[in-house]
Amino acid sequence: MPTTQPTRVIVIGGGILGASTAAHLAGSGAQVTLVTAGSLADGASGRSIAWLNSSGDRSAEYHYLRLLALDRYRTWSVRHPESRAYLRFDGALKWAAPGESFRETFGFERAGGYDAVWLERDEIAEFAPDVNPDAVADEGAIYNPGEGWVSLPDLIAALVDEAVADGARVIEHAGESRVDVQDGVATGVVLGDGTRLAADQVVLATGPAVPAHLAALGVTVPDATPAAFVLFTDPVDVEVRTVLNTPRVAVRPTPDGRLVLDADWAEQSIVVGDDGSLTVPEASVQGLLDEASKVLAGNPRLSAQRVGAGLKPIPGDGEPVVGAVPSIDGLYALFTHSGATLGLILGELLAEEVLTGSPSPVTRTFRLDRFGSDAAPEAVPTGAWAPVPQR
Repeated sequence: MPTTQPTRVIVIGGGILGASTAAHLAGSGAQVTLVTAGSLADGASGRSIAWLNSSGDRSAEYHYLRLLALDRYRTWSVRHPESRAYLRFDGALKWAAPGESFRETFGFERAGGYDAVWLERDEIAEFAPDVNPDAVADEGAIYNPGEGWVSLPDLIAALVDEAVADGARVIEHAGESRVDVQDGVATGVVLGDGTRLAADQVVLATGPAVPAHLAALGVTVPDATPAAFVLFTDPVDVEVRTVLNTPRVAVRPTPDGRLVLDADWAEQSIVVGDDGSLTVPEASVQGLLDEASKVLAGNPRLSAQRVGAGLKPIPGDGEPVVGAVPSIDGLYALFTHSGATLGLILGELLAEEVLTGSPSPVTRTFRLDRFGSDAAPEAVPTGAWAPVPQR
């Protein structure tokens, strides 16, 4: 995406979407400044289960976008052999809760050409030796060989290094920055200390804060963002390779031999204080550890190292918000669930749109204007969008 002259672009947000966009912009010749309130990856990207997938039943457009996303990760892994330490495609396993079935989900995945294998209990050890077959549903499980996981802090560091090598400037601990809008045009960014930075284009990629940032500019986007947390275990003495998405716990390994755990039921136990503080009950922490032990071969004893709690970005209809903000020239936004899966592809596609002025046909159904001018947060009921878990 060569440009005839450098375009000054400020990207707000130090998570995977901001880092990816900045790297793609800088690699294409733009003058990029990446601004983040605190440290890189200290928000939602630092507390993500980071399961790379297009699992389950979703719209054709969203499924296609996620397939492109997985393709970009494979390309990254080839171009960056060192990424094998933090990016793996060792497969994923999921099974249904008691009284439910994943047979229809399996049929949907196969009908769309998605790589899915149905495993009976006695076949689990062959494909996923790190899983306890006795924990699997009576009907069996779905194994997706092409799925995997990524450690987002490591990927973000690599992307930012590339951006800086291409001339980008990074400002961490900038405080709560805001878009500087003059006469309906984004002219730059005002940092937390009042410093103004000029730009030709601004990209807003602040995760769960995107709706509030846009609301301050008079733009409403439906928002279903909940409080959430993930649990990081102490190092375990068994090798875990398979990503697990089970009825009571999701599990994935980390580069340093620990596990990351989460579950919908555990998230729902979070206590939100009047001041917005989040408290995770000890019973939920121990419950996740117990559930993870049950689904792993040998039922290893697990202990908690730390809990990462915060807001998990989810648009009101569950699908990404990508591209230009129609009412403000020069402003672009990225707001999505599954930022881990979509990180590389959305950064690439948005960078192309910023530099060429032409949005990708792939993102046509994910534009902000799909909500209409009178969209409101309550227009789409929270939770109505999610037929299967997405992480």
